[in-house]
Amino acid sequence: VIVVGAGAAGVGVSISLMHAGVEDFLLVDRDTIGSSFASWPEETRFITPSFPSNSIGMLDLNSIAIGVSPAFNMRVEHPTGKQYAAHLQGLADYFELPVGEGLEIKSIEKSGDIFNLKVDDKTLQAKNVIWAAGEYQHPSINIFDGSELCRHTSTVPKYGDLEGDDFIIIGGYESGIDGAYHLAKNNKKVRVFDINCPWGEASSDPSIALSTFSFERMRHPSFDENVELFAEAMISSVTLVDGTYEVTTQDNVIHRSKVQPLLASGFEGSHKFVSHLFEKRDDGFPLLSERDESTIIPGMYLCGPSVRHDNHDFCFIYKYRQRFGIVAQSIASSLDIDTDDFVDGYRGWGMYLDDLSCCGQECLTC
Repeated sequence: VIVVGAGAAGVGVSISLMHAGVEDFLLVDRDTIGSSFASWPEETRFITPSFPSNSIGMLDLNSIAIGVSPAFNMRVEHPTGKQYAAHLQGLADYFELPVGEGLEIKSIEKSGDIFNLKVDDKTLQAKNVIWAAGEYQHPSINIFDGSELCRHTSTVPKYGDLEGDDFIIIGGYESGIDGAYHLAKNNKKVRVFDINCPWGEASSDPSIALSTFSFERMRHPSFDENVELFAEAMISSVTLVDGTYEVTTQDNVIHRSKVQPLLASGFEGSHKFVSHLFEKRDDGFPLLSERDESTIIPGMYLCGPSVRHDNHDFCFIYKYRQRFGIVAQSIASSLDIDTDDFVDGYRGWGMYLDDLSCCGQECLTC
């Protein structure tokens, strides 16, 4: 097996492969373990709290492996990206995962029963491939006229170092509110625009509504004093006129600022690089079997925030980790490895979700 991407999904599913009895695998990354987390803005923290709850049979929300708790290891409830990257490196070291860093996969093709993964000067081969490359390195930027004039929040090293006093943020979900909060704490004026109204959403689904952590920070006095929220305000264009950015909404209202607008528009995801190996759903995400395997290329699997089933969205760590065991068991069983004990153990820890009939908002609100 070759696992592509050494982030939370890649490290997590690699550990699951080990637990399932799969010995011959390699975890590869074009950079280093946890590099996407390490590139987060310095102030950004996990919105999901870590808590050392393993002793009562509940896995830490930010854990990617059975028996592991970031809260217990780091003594931090809301870790930064750099802290979590160090955590992932620690897990790779502890479990002695076979890792190949600095290996950028240029292409993946299947010939017969073997996948050929081309790197710069060599070809890696495997019977199974797990695409776990994530999404953070692939921001969504081409979404309206002039969006190239904006700066995506994923490229901000530190909000406290940004120059200017009057910021416009396009996108009001988690990263938009995160940026607004940190800018407001530095006494910057901020206007946040969102096509919907995530801060007013009544849903308990964290894929739609803001996290409790964000709501708590929005009550900070500096946020209330410095941030103005614009709900249901779709941006149609951004132009630069004589050194002033003009942000025009769909109803032709123009908002101006001398500061480059920040784009908190989310991410396209890396699955687009392997689109030829999957059928496509109506929403553009890969169509998966019940084992998170390609429906057209046997042995090609998907792990991470791009996993979708029906209307179920596995975009957060505590969601997509529930499918690690599904993938690991599928591969192990194809190699004639007995997985009964593995499945029982993973199911007991909520790491083997094969029944999606109670998954989503209805389940969360009952």
